[in-house]
Amino acid sequence: MEAQGQPGTQQSSVGAEARHHRRFKLETDIRVYSRSVGLLKGYTADISEAGISAILKLTLSVGEVVQLEVDLPDGPVAIRALVKYKTAFRYGFQFVEPDPQGLIKATCSWLAAMPAHD
Repeated sequence: MEAQGQPGTQQSSVGAEARHHRRFKLETDIRVYSRSVGLLKGYTADISEAGISAILKLTLSVGEVVQLEVDLPDGPVAIRALVKYKTAFRYGFQFVEPDPQGLIKATCSWLAAMPAHD
């Protein structure tokens, strides 16, 4: 994680073992349902089979479990996730339940097959 150790960041202690899945750039709408904050709307930055990162304007607590709704290429997916870290307005979420309908895995496979653009 790039921001680890920088001032103004909150992160859980995530070791190298947490990166078993390749991350792919993905910019799409996301809705986050939090018991403490309510509905937050934002957009995603990247996705893997294990989690997703998103840019949100309001604050969530690291360690909170939230409900995510993400618009993926094959359709919307709803999944529960743990807020793993926060760096400024960027949040990292770890999925805490299996991928419903396999849409997350299908999206990652599709993105892996795309030519790289930098």
